[in-house]
Amino acid sequence: MSTEGFTTCLWFDGTAEEAAHYYVSVFKNSGIGRISRSTEAGPGPAGSVVAVEFTAHGHRFLALNGGPQFTFSEAISFQIHCADQKEVDHYWSRLTDDGGEAGPCGWLKDRYGVSWQVVPDGLVDLIGDPDPEKAARTTRAMLAMGKLDIAALRRAHAGE
Repeated sequence: MSTEGFTTCLWFDGTAEEAAHYYVSVFKNSGIGRISRSTEAGPGPAGSVVAVEFTAHGHRFLALNGGPQFTFSEAISFQIHCADQKEVDHYWSRLTDDGGEAGPCGWLKDRYGVSWQVVPDGLVDLIGDPDPEKAARTTRAMLAMGKLDIAALRRAHAGE
């Protein structure tokens, strides 16, 4: 893994390797890198996974088995920019199925508690329209949704 740029470290309680493989299965342009294991010196039982380097959707991550001290919250989330409804549907179902949790306005938590925003391209333009009525209609529609429906957002924007 390159030492340039940023790497996001995700703290897990014993599920780092499982989580890394899961994220690699969800996103294109992904792969598992180096897996670091404990030695007889620790920090865990010899041979247990300490950290997994992986790439998901072209971004570098480190999954760390740090223990139960810290958990994920919505204070940090990852935005997935989607070109169309098919992509929105894909990521929404992959991340909410098998233990994930749907939230409002395109937000969700995956089965590990990591928060994601599944965002269709053009959403910011619709809710940020200089016409306050169009922006308000779109925003009201978005606030009523879980998974975002691009066609419904566009209809709300148009006043239909």
